[in-house]
Amino acid sequence: MSRKLLPFFKRAMNKNLFFFAVGILAVFIGHRVIEYTSTDRFCDLCHAHPHVTESWKASTHYVNKSGVVVHCVECHLPPEGWSYLTEKVRLGIKDVYGTVFKDVSKIDWETKGKVVYARSFTYDESCVRCHAELFSLDLSEKGVDAHVYYFHKKGEVLCINCHLSVGHYSEEAIVEVDLTTPKPEPRKTTLPPKPESPEVFIDYAQSIPGSDVVFEMIAIPGGTFQMGSSNSESYRREDEGPVYKVRVSPFWMGKTEVSWDEWEIYYRENVTSGKYASIENNPNIDAVTGPTPPYGAPDQGWGRGSRPAITMTHHAAMKYCEWLSLVTGDKYRLPTEAEWEYACRGSTTTPCFFEGEPSKFTRKRWVNRIFGVDTTVINQYAWFALNGKGKTNPAYSKKSNPFGLLHMLGNVREFCLDWYSPDAYTQMGPEDLPVDPKGPGTGREHVIRGGSFQSDGAELRSAARDHTRHDAWLLSDPQSPKSIWWYSDCYDVGFRVVSEYKGKQSVANNN
Repeated sequence: MSRKLLPFFKRAMNKNLFFFAVGILAVFIGHRVIEYTSTDRFCDLCHAHPHVTESWKASTHYVNKSGVVVHCVECHLPPEGWSYLTEKVRLGIKDVYGTVFKDVSKIDWETKGKVVYARSFTYDESCVRCHAELFSLDLSEKGVDAHVYYFHKKGEVLCINCHLSVGHYSEEAIVEVDLTTPKPEPRKTTLPPKPESPEVFIDYAQSIPGSDVVFEMIAIPGGTFQMGSSNSESYRREDEGPVYKVRVSPFWMGKTEVSWDEWEIYYRENVTSGKYASIENNPNIDAVTGPTPPYGAPDQGWGRGSRPAITMTHHAAMKYCEWLSLVTGDKYRLPTEAEWEYACRGSTTTPCFFEGEPSKFTRKRWVNRIFGVDTTVINQYAWFALNGKGKTNPAYSKKSNPFGLLHMLGNVREFCLDWYSPDAYTQMGPEDLPVDPKGPGTGREHVIRGGSFQSDGAELRSAARDHTRHDAWLLSDPQSPKSIWWYSDCYDVGFRVVSEYKGKQSVANNN
């Protein structure tokens, strides 16, 4: 080697050794930083959730027979690799931002704990890393069915669909509910019984024979109204138009949605035994059949009583109406979409039956997200995403609409009798005046109306339409065949009943 090149190689060697040493030091420091920031103590420093540590220490991931403690990152980060680092950065930035810039006392933590949100920060591969054997010796028959179904639907059905509360204990996480044990919340009413004369059209109280349960029916006067929303209505969807005039005959409608108290009487009298009921899947049987037992807790642990009954299918709601008609001697059914909107509007023509524009109630506008949503008016009438606390709420807890009906907007969405079609309104000409329309003759999904405790304020409009998603709402049901009575993945839909008026009352003009 030339003596002239020797100093150059020495300097290069020293430089490489320096960078090598720096690299080793960076790797060591980086490893220690990752190690420290992955501890439970560090997570607790900036995690915005106020009860996360307490609920974790009360869970089976902290207290169990094996004595093994499952730590934060073992559930909330992928097990290893590049995805571990990228998710660590993403969730870390999110938590720091929430702690520094948000008022954590105003965050709806109950809603944030639902599966739809948990999917974004809980990882199946992390669950399976610890629970490698999914068919343990003490696994129940129901558990075997569920885990077999999980393997068939891997990627669609996640572990947290069934095990949401194992990492953070929740008192609402009830595995089973016995609907044959009544929990009535008696309510007094000043309304008289239904008049015997078919000509009398007044509000009345209907008692369910053999029980102390009473529900109230409100007399809705007939009339005409403009159904749908105009192009100028903010946040409208294309399936809400064009607007057309509809005539509706007088009818009675339930003051509230059908409650658990009401539903459970039907359930106790008609529940079918066995794992599956053959009668429910037999199209040749024309009878009032009863539901099979629910797979889990149909009330989601939120309570029953006067709260609206939820998680039953459209089929179940229809069968309930058949049973109610049979035991009372009066015809009850689901409302048509036209009846529902007419009753909701209560002779109003504004987007909501109360004062204010949807733009004031929504969080879809960036201005509202920065300066807050004006909920002064809407809070008086509706449970929705900003005040519903992520669950159903008891009846008689808000003001009524102009017709005297409660929770027509918010609390739970409601089944209608009609099949859903996005172009149902386009079938009507501008000169048509349909009387008591019943929607399309056939379809795959049914109309639902009214918004729920999960809905944004913009969805709480009288004309807003939605529809069932039957297959998606049964995604995590592992039974074969799947239940035709209970939805496994829909928690915010209920229904109310109507009864037809057979008298000769004239139809008022409510333009």
